[in-house]
Amino acid sequence: MQRYSPERVRQMRRTIRAQLMETIFDDFDGTLMELPDDARALKYAKMAENPFRFFRGSAYLFYFDVSHLPFPYHTPREKPTWIQGDLHFENFGAFQARDGRIVYDINDFDEGYMGSYLYDLLRMSVSIALVCETPEFDGKQTEESIRSYLKAYYKQIRRFSSRKDDPTSLSFTEENTSGPIRKLLRKVNKKRKTDFLDGITEQTRHARRFSPSSEIVPLESDESGRLQEVWPDYLYSLDEESKREEAFYAIKDIAVKHSSGTASIGLDRYYVLIEGHRDPEGADDIVLEAKEVRAPVPAYFLPDRELFWSRYAHHGERVTATQRAMHHEADPFLGFFTLDDRCFYVRERSPYKKRVKASRILTLEDMCGTVNQMGRITAKIHARADNELQNGIIDYHAEDEIASAMGGDPDKFADTISLWAMGYAAQVHQDYELFAEWVRKRFS
Repeated sequence: MQRYSPERVRQMRRTIRAQLMETIFDDFDGTLMELPDDARALKYAKMAENPFRFFRGSAYLFYFDVSHLPFPYHTPREKPTWIQGDLHFENFGAFQARDGRIVYDINDFDEGYMGSYLYDLLRMSVSIALVCETPEFDGKQTEESIRSYLKAYYKQIRRFSSRKDDPTSLSFTEENTSGPIRKLLRKVNKKRKTDFLDGITEQTRHARRFSPSSEIVPLESDESGRLQEVWPDYLYSLDEESKREEAFYAIKDIAVKHSSGTASIGLDRYYVLIEGHRDPEGADDIVLEAKEVRAPVPAYFLPDRELFWSRYAHHGERVTATQRAMHHEADPFLGFFTLDDRCFYVRERSPYKKRVKASRILTLEDMCGTVNQMGRITAKIHARADNELQNGIIDYHAEDEIASAMGGDPDKFADTISLWAMGYAAQVHQDYELFAEWVRKRFS
């Protein structure tokens, strides 16, 4: 009879997990995303930089794991929330809102979908646990940081549910934030709008053009021509209330943007320089970002939402609708188009785009203060999204359903999720080691 061997059992667990991960990566990046091996190698090299990067680029592994777990605190299946879908620490940042103010909010909506609010909280809580490794917080400090995020979310949802705060008007600016976020907003407010434009463009003899670099590459003429052919479709998709005359959106130059994001590596992304107000020097030119987008990762694992897909079958439209629903002052350049049977959405590449870097957060006080405000923002996007839906998709207040699902004990709520998040962060580290080993063998 073979004796029980702990090491043999551990090795078998690693083998099973490694095989599962390989199948998931091949199915999603290979079969579904149709990424060639060179694009996969580039994506995986970025993911292999550290566990947090790995976590950012492997949302499908996260959803495979958590969608099979019987968590408490879920809202009823028939009453989902419009979720961000890929919430993590680096998807918050500063940018300019429609009214000209510099605000701090969530800035990525590619994975927007309908599902339990809890998935956003779980993913964000794990990311906080991983970010807390940068200042080398101990377990107690990490737990306190996650709890700060969750309790801020809990409290803010309660305030929305009791109608003490209005999610349609609440925004986060230099005046009502603190700590690292306020410092960031103060710094961004001092920037000139032309700083970004001057950094990536040049004024030629005839017009302003993109400056070629390793990240910004001129577009081939035939591809540029195809994009310009579908540009009227983008103009048609713009919000009528904020739409300008057609000449305002005249294309002056187009370039391919490389080296952005992690999960989106392998998808096309263009920078489009448009005319603006026709300043002779082009100082008021505007840079738009046109980004290819596919089906959201949560859709492969969460309950199917036929009513949602009947309205948002075009993934570019889905992303723009998600941002419009969740932001108080949404980008007036939000729109979408189809190019070569691929879905794209368009937004302004904000000249004020900036995020709080984990490396700048050195104390527990600063970490807790930062994630506290992120918790309030998360509550705002969940509560606000149902106010923008006019197609019969949601006929209830999401904040009321979430408040009911969370129950009456905020400490127990925060304890349960933070304990799980710290355990899953340890799993991320184990997965990261297996992943790095697999990448070395297959893509080096």
